[in-house]
Amino acid sequence: MSAAVAGEIIASSIVGAEVGPITHEIDARWLMAYAAALGERDPRYFDTLAPHGPRAHPLFAVCYEWPAAVAIRDATIPAALQPRSVHATHHLVIHRAPRAGDRVQTVARVADVSARRSGTLIVTRLVTTDATGAPVTTTDYGSVYRGVSMTGVSMTGVSPRDVDEPSPRAKASGDPEAPRANAVLSEGASGSPDAVITWQDLVDVPATLALVYTECARIYNPIHTDVAVARAAGLPAPILHGTATLALAISRALAHDPLGDPSAVAEVSARFTGMVAMPSTLTVRGRDRQDDGIGFDVVNAAGAPVLSAGRIRLRSAS
Repeated sequence: MSAAVAGEIIASSIVGAEVGPITHEIDARWLMAYAAALGERDPRYFDTLAPHGPRAHPLFAVCYEWPAAVAIRDATIPAALQPRSVHATHHLVIHRAPRAGDRVQTVARVADVSARRSGTLIVTRLVTTDATGAPVTTTDYGSVYRGVSMTGVSMTGVSPRDVDEPSPRAKASGDPEAPRANAVLSEGASGSPDAVITWQDLVDVPATLALVYTECARIYNPIHTDVAVARAAGLPAPILHGTATLALAISRALAHDPLGDPSAVAEVSARFTGMVAMPSTLTVRGRDRQDDGIGFDVVNAAGAPVLSAGRIRLRSAS
């Protein structure tokens, strides 16, 4: 597939581009390593004697989704523009938790391309199924390409937006699963800056966390581990993975919730609003608690938001 992008312009015609399936075997070692990278102490993440082996961390899907995400990016975005990308939004639906022994297949598809004030937002849908074809997880992964324009669609009467609305093209597609580019659940959305803070938890981010996370998650992006690459991208040093920040926040939110069983997590969403330096200290803050959901956000040591509108939806007890 040839890239539908020229110069510093992303064409809307890449919508519908697809790669995969890409297959992975999930084993207990991978599940446990991911939890260990996050500093998890919950013994359920390491119990190889449990009927289905160790529990999967709710964000473990990012591990087997990463190769498909890289493949669709390489198929649609030239290498020169790829460093412009920042992870902006994340919306994960867990149909059933992945487990040791699973053979999963992930297909990546460009679900939406839309103009934003800071550049162009590309939403990639990552659909993972098991060996029987049953759904395991579905993720809408939003990336903003900073300073990159969009072409191929009339923007008459349409103003560039922030990352909280699917594009008119996506809405008009009639797709019953039109991408939620906002990564904030539309039902009972949380994350208002005025919401009451119900708890706070300090999280130390050591200088080596991105290296540990990279190897344990099997997610390699050199901007997080290679100072030369980070500086070439205009950063003073490597930054922590957005998925690591989100996973750390999910862990704290579940630990503070009396119903916080990782296997009960059905949906996770968040918006990334800042970079995380290493070493540093983060504060995860609990927001509203509804019948089926936990709200949270994350700020850095200066109080600036790095993750906003976080929400975890839990399955109701049966």
